Amino acid sequence: MDWETYRAAIWRPKTATLKPVRRMDPVSADLLVGIDTQKQALFDNTRRFLQGKPANHALLWGSRGTGKSSLIKALLNTFADDGLRCVEVNFHDLDDIPEIIDLLDSEEAREYRFILFCDDLAFERGDARYKALKSILEGSLELPPENVLLYATSNRRHLLPEDMAANRDTRIVEGELHHGDQVEETLSLADRFGLWLSFYPADWDTYLRMVDQLFTDYVGDRAELHTAAKQFAMLRASHSGRTAQQFHQSFSV
Repeated sequence: MDWETYRAAIWRPKTATLKPVRRMDPVSADLLVGIDTQKQALFDNTRRFLQGKPANHALLWGSRGTGKSSLIKALLNTFADDGLRCVEVNFHDLDDIPEIIDLLDSEEAREYRFILFCDDLAFERGDARYKALKSILEGSLELPPENVLLYATSNRRHLLPEDMAANRDTRIVEGELHHGDQVEETLSLADRFGLWLSFYPADWDTYLRMVDQLFTDYVGDRAELHTAAKQFAMLRASHSGRTAQQFHQSFSV
């Protein structure tokens, strides 16, 4: 990988190589509306990381289309000139992370700081790959190199499915809550992410602010634009940032 030329790469497991990303999503942090608190926390954590200070692995969890993945892309676009790089790892290729980390710990890569990005992370019951991820985050004899952090997005707060049966073993002992083994196992993975950021569905006012950010050069009637944007969202039963982007791509000026 030529990390001086390329800001990001995607892991290709069949060839065990990093494929350079030649067409980056140009999304900027200014376009992300309604998630200022999450944006500030993740940017601050990343700045500490770039400065060689202690920083946390981050879990961005919440409703679909609320800007979790876009925030990671905006982060890379903001800090790439400061030495930040990103490697995207597919959920199904988590077992390859040790090999990827070895590549990022090579002499030519050590001058950069890397975010390992796993989008839409969610394990099903019986999927043992989460145990490998636990040891990578914390718990292995060998710590990951100082130039690597893991940022993951998920629709689930605890990454693993939770059911009523798992809570039946929960007990209160001398006034303290003690979870059963299954719940403890569920919580132990998410607990290894030091930074949790929650994302919630946007209200209508925030959705229209998202639309306005995408239509800054629009010279027509703004009220009519908002009406069309609302109708588009109602047809999709969603008024998220993703919906605003899809409306922007389909709207005829």
